[in-house]
Amino acid sequence: MRYADGGGLTAAGRQRRETVRMQAAELFDEDEGVKPPEVAQRLRVSRKSAYQWYRIWREGGVQALASRGPSGSRCRLSSRCLEKLAVYLEQGPAAHGWVEDQVWTAARVATLIGRKFHVSYSVSGATRLMHRLGFSPQVPARRVAERDEQAVTLWKESQ
Repeated sequence: MRYADGGGLTAAGRQRRETVRMQAAELFDEDEGVKPPEVAQRLRVSRKSAYQWYRIWREGGVQALASRGPSGSRCRLSSRCLEKLAVYLEQGPAAHGWVEDQVWTAARVATLIGRKFHVSYSVSGATRLMHRLGFSPQVPARRVAERDEQAVTLWKESQ
């Protein structure tokens, strides 16, 4: 299961799902052996999941139904590097050469990671990493040089 912010299941969520799979294994292993449709009904899961678990259990036993940990690729930065990155982000963009505005964009963070840790991150990967650290990328407000503030104020008042 994937979420909008790119995360997955928490450790507690994985444990909860593993518990349900282990309950299914116990039901499959009973004297008469409960069939997958009945397991699905008892555990309130889909028949597809019950049949899949039954096949896995039959081929590999209870251990085959155990959780294999978090899925997806691992973070390419160590926990120490992540701590350093958080400190760098707290220092602000100007401390790292972006003086035109005080905004951390995902592209800037990806560049910063490359400069400081010699690890290549995509813009979307940098965004996910920032969210993980409790930051959010910002989009700089760009205004045209010819902007007439007086005309904008008059227009806003007339609306």
